[in-house]
Amino acid sequence: MATTGRESRFRLSRRQRIRSSRRFSQVYNRRASSADAHLIIYAAANELGFSRLGLSVGCKHGNAVRRNRIRRLLREAFRLSQHEIPAGFDFVLIPRVEDEISLDAYRRSLLTLAEQAVRRAGKHSEQSI
Repeated sequence: MATTGRESRFRLSRRQRIRSSRRFSQVYNRRASSADAHLIIYAAANELGFSRLGLSVGCKHGNAVRRNRIRRLLREAFRLSQHEIPAGFDFVLIPRVEDEISLDAYRRSLLTLAEQAVRRAGKHSEQSI
């Protein structure tokens, strides 16, 4: 099946994912975070010109099937919102332990919290100059 321009615009490529523990640590150490009832988001600037996503879904969320469902929902929320959140940042998302949460709830939280975390990341970078 051929992809149209619109479909490829919302693709989540492999390079948009944070996979190394070193980069996760760097994002955590920036301490630019924001949280609500559904998510905790950490943000750190990158030099890439596009945003990347890292997920941390712990065992407290249940068995592997449940954790993988949460990961899929978070990746989909990021994929659909990637053009609305600020570019040039690495985001690590940590879901709060709750019963079933919808994709729309994750997406709303992501959009709101990403803006807040980016503002905090900007303040941290100004202080380190």
